[in-house]
Amino acid sequence: MIGSLPYKDADKVCAVVTRYLKDIPCWPQLPKRAYVENMYTQFSQGFPGIVVTEGKTYVNRAQDLTKPLENFYTDYMANDFGKYPITAEYAAGLHRFLALDNLTPRAVKGQVTGPVSWGMTVTDETGKAILYDETFADVVPKFLRLKASWMEQSLRKISRNVIIFLDEPYMSAFGSVGMQLTREQVVSLLDETFSGIKGIKGIHCCGNTDWSVLLQTKVDIINFDAYNYAGSLALYPAEVKRLLDRGGAMAWGIIPTETEAIEKESVASLKDRLEEAMAPFTRKGVPFKQLIGQGLLTPACGLPTVTEQAAERALELLAELSAVIKRKYL
Repeated sequence: MIGSLPYKDADKVCAVVTRYLKDIPCWPQLPKRAYVENMYTQFSQGFPGIVVTEGKTYVNRAQDLTKPLENFYTDYMANDFGKYPITAEYAAGLHRFLALDNLTPRAVKGQVTGPVSWGMTVTDETGKAILYDETFADVVPKFLRLKASWMEQSLRKISRNVIIFLDEPYMSAFGSVGMQLTREQVVSLLDETFSGIKGIKGIHCCGNTDWSVLLQTKVDIINFDAYNYAGSLALYPAEVKRLLDRGGAMAWGIIPTETEAIEKESVASLKDRLEEAMAPFTRKGVPFKQLIGQGLLTPACGLPTVTEQAAERALELLAELSAVIKRKYL
């Protein structure tokens, strides 16, 4: 699962998640529950100078941040990630999920908003993205590294096999006038954040992007929208093959995330769509057996805007399609 769901009740949503995601459950983000659960504010606690008001999250550079920055760098150098938790106020689904005691999954998955998307969305008091500020551009990946470390340690209560994804929707704008970052800057931001993760590292981007940039990082799992943009990643067969050859995996976002599409699709139609999405890779020299054996299935993106019934149907399709693929090919 990508993370966000349309529920407000943490008990109810955790019951849904664990009903369908037996192999790799994921803690649910609940942006409809409260503003602080949106994917940018949710990971903002502890950032030097951060201000959270209803409907706005920004860094106030007008105040003297010398001491907060000094304290942050001291914590970072000591790898004191315990000071940078995500509290229950900001992530009710995470803390309810962590309290479950009846899970025996193969792995557990968590997510942190990636440094590119976080740093391009959170602004200073003038509205300028903090990633364009020299000081804060250095702080962002270090801060999110501590968040990722805290989350990974917390999720180990459920499974020793932890997967942490960096969610990077803003990478769809890479190369456009709206994003003045170089390839080298993006790779550096992501790899510095990844350095706080001891386990499996993933990246999720739900649109078109230059996948060669993301595949140049230390990522283990690339998650893409295979339902709407199946051909986008197929443009980089050599890079994908290198990822798989070093033991990485592809996570196929083949389950739609719009209510109408969820209602019209079936397990059979999605199986056909998945196999069609894999075909360009096999034609370019990536073995089908390798794609299946090193593959995961996910929704195309988060599910915060659909109905609860549609979200549950999407997870049901995900679980059933996974079972069909495993029976046929594995």
